[in-house]
Amino acid sequence: MGYRVLIVDDSPAMRSVIRRVIVLSGFDLEECLEAEHGGEACRLLQERPVDVILTDINMPVMNGERFLEAIKADQSLEAIPVVVVSTDATEHRIRRMLELGAQGYVTKPFFPESLRGELERVLGVNYG
Repeated sequence: MGYRVLIVDDSPAMRSVIRRVIVLSGFDLEECLEAEHGGEACRLLQERPVDVILTDINMPVMNGERFLEAIKADQSLEAIPVVVVSTDATEHRIRRMLELGAQGYVTKPFFPESLRGELERVLGVNYG
């Protein structure tokens, strides 16, 4: 049984890189959905259930902080684990995103193993 992942990033190139890294890491991927910003992701989530969300922070229309707030305010979405994937590695930003409900944080650039490990951790996957 594979996992359904939603990648939210305003850069089509970065969405493609993240998708490729997930595939190359050997993560059990069933489907990968994409959105350019939080608003588009919210609409998509009303139509298509996912197991985990990977989101950037700095995006137009609805940034990562507002997106996390929207997810946590929606009872049908609040249980979906969210991992932030961002170039911002400051302690303040990481703490803020975790306070808003993100369960994980990966800093760009990243190794495939670190992204896979974070996905598995937030999903409670144990291959041991």
